[in-house]
Amino acid sequence: MNPKQALAVAILAFAMAAPASAQNVASGFAKGRTHFFVTGGTGYAFNESYLVLGAGLTYFPLDGLGVGVSLESWSGSDPSIRKLTPSVQYVFYQARTLKPYIGAFYRRTYIDGLRDLNSLGARAGAYIQGGRNLYLGLGAVYESYQDCTTGVYRKCDSAYPEITFTIAF
Repeated sequence: MNPKQALAVAILAFAMAAPASAQNVASGFAKGRTHFFVTGGTGYAFNESYLVLGAGLTYFPLDGLGVGVSLESWSGSDPSIRKLTPSVQYVFYQARTLKPYIGAFYRRTYIDGLRDLNSLGARAGAYIQGGRNLYLGLGAVYESYQDCTTGVYRKCDSAYPEITFTIAF
């Protein structure tokens, strides 16, 4: 067997073996897995600082592809704010140490005393495995509010960092 044939056989053997190990590589982001996550931090709106607490679930119908919903509560200032967010994301689970992700979302924001707002957004970042079923997500988000007037809300789009703590089961 010449070197080119040996290389071809090695590539073919590797390609055929890859699907068998895909479940192990996907691990926490494999088909059928569910993630519960919590978020926390501070937010700024209406010239006020808020304590932001949130939680959500993401289900993976395919390896790496997650669909989810989350709820946030903004408290400690006036008016109070709540956000409901359905989302979709793809996690590049094949990476070894960091698991990069990209995603998109629709958000409905409920603001006491004001008209509700809709927004569209995108996110990107990476997960770091902290334990068998624990992940730390670090990323950035861009969000654009629809039907927003700058006279009431000052700005109608924003970019911000996000940190999530996720338990996969």
